[in-house]
Amino acid sequence: MVRDGIYYALALTAGAAVVAYVTRPLYALPLLIVALFCLYFFRDPDRGIPPGRVAVSPADGKVVAVKLEQPAGLTRVSIFLNIFDVHVNRTPISGKITSVSYHKGQFLVASKEEASAQNEQNTVTVEGDGTRVIFKQIAGLIARRIVFNKKVGDTVAAGDRIGMIKFGSRMDVELGPEWEILVKPGMHVSAGSSVIARRRS
Repeated sequence: MVRDGIYYALALTAGAAVVAYVTRPLYALPLLIVALFCLYFFRDPDRGIPPGRVAVSPADGKVVAVKLEQPAGLTRVSIFLNIFDVHVNRTPISGKITSVSYHKGQFLVASKEEASAQNEQNTVTVEGDGTRVIFKQIAGLIARRIVFNKKVGDTVAAGDRIGMIKFGSRMDVELGPEWEILVKPGMHVSAGSSVIARRRS
């Protein structure tokens, strides 16, 4: 459980108690339902991290795009997170964080293709084992806060928790030609446990 979820749930429960005291207990029910949803939304289950030279999904959600980006020659895998997905984000590969860059932008619906370029986002580069992977935490229509818990110079292992995006969002992963992409649009992936790419021999 992410700590923020407990804080939100406690605040909403306190509000429900006040409403029940001032008016009727039934009127407090919506606040209690939202409090329970916050506990559900901020869940943080443990995941088994696959071994080998693989890139794992940085987020739970639906793969909405797999595209070759020119002229960089990188393949972008885009994952859309709805409000029912786990929103804790993880690093795709092991290595050192060499770059973190935050860009302000719009708050388009995160499932739309334009969101990759136009929405507010945090871009992170991880380098290790002779490869470099870039991933982006992208805000959506409802999500207005991106949380990133690491910094440049930190060493991470594949599947390590690195932050979250609150209430519906998108994550993009950009991989070079040394990676064989294993996912397709429409597939559902789980952060840390789903393999999205494998290093070529």
